[in-house]
Amino acid sequence: MSRKTEEFGKELNLIGDAERRLFVSRCLENVADYFFEVPASSTGKYHPAYSLGRGGLVRHTKAAVHIADDLLRLDMFSSLLPIKDAIISALILHDTCKSGRHGFENHGFTMSTHPLIACDLIKACANDAAAEGERPGPINGVDYCDLVCDLISTHMGQWREDYKSKKVVLPEMKTKEQKFVHLCDYLASRKDITVTNEDGTPLASNAN
Repeated sequence: MSRKTEEFGKELNLIGDAERRLFVSRCLENVADYFFEVPASSTGKYHPAYSLGRGGLVRHTKAAVHIADDLLRLDMFSSLLPIKDAIISALILHDTCKSGRHGFENHGFTMSTHPLIACDLIKACANDAAAEGERPGPINGVDYCDLVCDLISTHMGQWREDYKSKKVVLPEMKTKEQKFVHLCDYLASRKDITVTNEDGTPLASNAN
């Protein structure tokens, strides 16, 4: 197990199915190194203090996953439990291409289409996994990888426009599961909310 997979050991363990867990690990191994080192916000304006600095994007990702795990314990979200593996997978991978697939294609700034770029990464990993007979099975009759990409592609919620051209470049969230993933990501980005481990210790990343 490499540093990239070890970084998300606790979060990967929230994925119940071993094949799906292995697939997300495969995706993480193909994520560019910068993801594990950069802050969640390149400008420092849009995320809480704990997700800034070296390794901040990893801490933001962990926070989003922890929020999802907490909320899914509530009866009001019990209908989402059958696809919990896809939700956790999507949140682990949602920002893995925030500044591009291979590196700082956008000079370290967030790319408007980063959810779609992450989906391209997942689809490439899915093709490799299928060639090796390791592609995870469907969830409720829906292809697992397609479902994960469906959740990632809309995780930006209402912020669907390109930052410069102001053209809509991301799909609109429509399903309850898409809205749930966006909610978890949104809460993890609020400056007035601090997410910690269950014992109250700060979230950590290997970059520190």
